[in-house]
Amino acid sequence: MSDTKLRARYLGYLACLNDRRWGDLGEFVADQLTYNGNQLGCNDYRSMIERDTDAAPDLRYTPELIVVDGDVLACRLYFRCHPQRTFLGLVPSGGAVSFAEHVFYRFADLKIVEVWSLIDKEAVRAQIGG
Repeated sequence: MSDTKLRARYLGYLACLNDRRWGDLGEFVADQLTYNGNQLGCNDYRSMIERDTDAAPDLRYTPELIVVDGDVLACRLYFRCHPQRTFLGLVPSGGAVSFAEHVFYRFADLKIVEVWSLIDKEAVRAQIGG
């Protein structure tokens, strides 16, 4: 797959997340995938993302930097949101939080099969005040 095609595919995945089109997630994510070394089904992955967006309804996935190397795509995602419920294991204070996620994806057959994610939880913790 070309770098341009993989990048476009990934941007479609982010649009799916931002539009909360959970029923379409299987178009972008394999039935079984690995997330930070743990085996998940697509529905488990979906539940994880839904929990985050339920806790912070205005959460948007904003790519700041995308790099493609073969079947691997790396992205620095930026988030600014107002968590309403426990978010990333932290009790919200009601204010806005901004943070980054550095994430790598491996694709097979145009679907995400592996994810390595590092979220700056310390930045969130500092802003929430906990």
